[in-house]
Amino acid sequence: MPSKKKTAGSDNNKTTDLNKNTLDSTGEFMRTNHGTKINDDQNSLKAGSRGPTLMEDFIFREKMTHFDHERIPERIVHARGSGAHGVFRVYDSTMEQYTRARFLSDPSIETPVFVRFSTVAGSRGSTDLARDVRGFATKFYTEEGNFDLVGNNMPVFFIQDAIKFPDLVHAVKPEPDNEMPQAASAHDTFWDFISLMPESAHMIMWLMSDRAIPRSYRMMEGFGVHTFRLVNANKEATFVKFHWKPILGVHAVAWDEAQKISGKDPDFHRRDLWEAIEAGQFPEYELGVQLVAESDEHSFDFDLLDPTKIIPEELVPVQKIGRLTLNRNPDNFFAETEQIAFHVGHVVPGIDFTNDPLLQGRLFSYTDTQLIRLGGPNFQEIPINRPVMPVHNNQRDGYMRQTINKGKSSYHPNSTGGGCPFQAKFSEGGYTSYMEKVDAHKIRERSESFFDHFSQATLFYNSQSEPEKNHIVDAFRFELGKVTNPEIRQRMLGIIRNIDKNLATQVAYGLGLDVPVIPLEAMNHSVPADGDPADYQPTLTESKLASSRFLSMQNTIKDSIATRKIAILAADGVEEFSVAQMKELLEAAGAVVEVVAPRLGHIKAWNEQEIMVDKSLLTASSVFYDAVYVPAGTNSIAALAAEGDAVHFLNEAYRHCKAIACDEDGIELLRHTYFAHVLPAGDAKNAVADPGVIIGNKLADLAKRFIGAVAMHRFWEREKPRKVPA
Repeated sequence: MPSKKKTAGSDNNKTTDLNKNTLDSTGEFMRTNHGTKINDDQNSLKAGSRGPTLMEDFIFREKMTHFDHERIPERIVHARGSGAHGVFRVYDSTMEQYTRARFLSDPSIETPVFVRFSTVAGSRGSTDLARDVRGFATKFYTEEGNFDLVGNNMPVFFIQDAIKFPDLVHAVKPEPDNEMPQAASAHDTFWDFISLMPESAHMIMWLMSDRAIPRSYRMMEGFGVHTFRLVNANKEATFVKFHWKPILGVHAVAWDEAQKISGKDPDFHRRDLWEAIEAGQFPEYELGVQLVAESDEHSFDFDLLDPTKIIPEELVPVQKIGRLTLNRNPDNFFAETEQIAFHVGHVVPGIDFTNDPLLQGRLFSYTDTQLIRLGGPNFQEIPINRPVMPVHNNQRDGYMRQTINKGKSSYHPNSTGGGCPFQAKFSEGGYTSYMEKVDAHKIRERSESFFDHFSQATLFYNSQSEPEKNHIVDAFRFELGKVTNPEIRQRMLGIIRNIDKNLATQVAYGLGLDVPVIPLEAMNHSVPADGDPADYQPTLTESKLASSRFLSMQNTIKDSIATRKIAILAADGVEEFSVAQMKELLEAAGAVVEVVAPRLGHIKAWNEQEIMVDKSLLTASSVFYDAVYVPAGTNSIAALAAEGDAVHFLNEAYRHCKAIACDEDGIELLRHTYFAHVLPAGDAKNAVADPGVIIGNKLADLAKRFIGAVAMHRFWEREKPRKVPA
């Protein structure tokens, strides 16, 4: 049969091969699964541009339902995860004036929790160290019901409206024609989508920063992302954003290091969390809140309901109100970590929602996806999902029902069961939604207050230290360097140019391209009314802040080496006292110390004492440690100098900007490394050869200076400064 010429939006029936059931969408209108043409695939149906999403939006429900059910049995996103049990306790009763949620206002209550950390894009078998967003989801088993704070380690998101979530995930997942690449955003479809969605600009800056490759789950922040409401006993509401602040500070690995860890131990984060808890080094986080009075809702130059925006901490400080401690590993990974079901709609009295269109969509999506993933409507009866109090209602039967309900009545109102179970009044703790007035037209549209996509992206970049900016440049060069379509690269450079011209210039230089000149107004849209982006020419507001110190990891906590892993590099002939004393001093400061040698078993010190070896150079690598110490012993130094893997261990640690300490004897080993040129000549006693490279002959003093260096985490100034023409 001769082919028919395709025209844009053609209504002609397509010729398909029924045996293969193939379909080519080129030149066709978008339709629902039931054949209705779709006028707007960018916005969910809302009551006014800033109003709540409406349940009648059949286009959104169909799209999201299909997306939620398209993978079994693992999660579609956040499939790669690790979890732990713990407890949460609020510090005092300060929050009582803002919320009637007792677990947030009564310091006498210790609330059990389960936390699941995860990557987003990869499958269950992918690496922990992919450049990716990290999930930080917490289930509070409160006396008033389960509250799920389902967030990420980044405070913003890629999209403003949940109707685009399936598109985002489809774009970042392995490409459908060849199922590549796994757990990576460095490919055409992701950057094609991002380059056409300027609202993603702020999130992309976070993703290209070191926040996307954390050192540990124990050393990353968590954010609720959305603006929620707190409601007090007088039914008065306050806007709130939730934060988790790690006690150990916020730290990252180097990108080269992340790639090597992925090959050597893809379970690095999972193992780190498990081993820390098993060793009694319990991860801790403080819960913080940013509170905004309802009267101040429109006081900012951004919209509180926009999930691609933060509230800078200079404008609204984070108040730390309680502490989370993770103190027990799961007994069974599948039964607990894999079967736990989070949902942003699991709230308790005193916590309510806003009209954030991404949050509104999540309120539908989470329950829907659990129905297929966990086999039916009774997933809340799985032990890890059960609330701590008995549940009484009129829901019955269904797949895998566990509860055996007594009596005749399974309806309300009833007289056969004495009217039970009863409804609870507000004064009796019954959940009552905040009485927000909504008076608007039904419309598929986005509020103009959501149109500024670049100001906060620029704020984030301006807030970074020079090393962090260099890492962002490298990340963009790597990611876009993997893109095969030059048009996508060029289009993405246009996005970056509107964030920072110098950033775009440096990225373009690495890609061998010129920076395009694209008017900001032409890119600052996300809501084509009838498919034409040029319809939107918003007037942008400028950020009141040039930078924020809270956005740079350079300003994180650097006063402790608790739980840091330190390698003692040794061989036969080492000085036993040098090993034992340094290990004792480091462990007293909270570090985890391991002896790494050319072989497993034992090595013999110069005095014939046997020293147990924890790891060999064959199974260990510098990327598993935060710092390295080379103890005294001329024979040990000579043996290590002749061992290529030992020299590489030190070279790699130096390249990744880690602290390195050695006894005076050890300088001879350092002279075999590629950073020998930074070592002092002549008398090396108590020398600081380079930031973070410490040499000494008095062990106690050397240990003190080494501990101070390890606490700094990294010495990024070793990296060569960029010299790219602006």
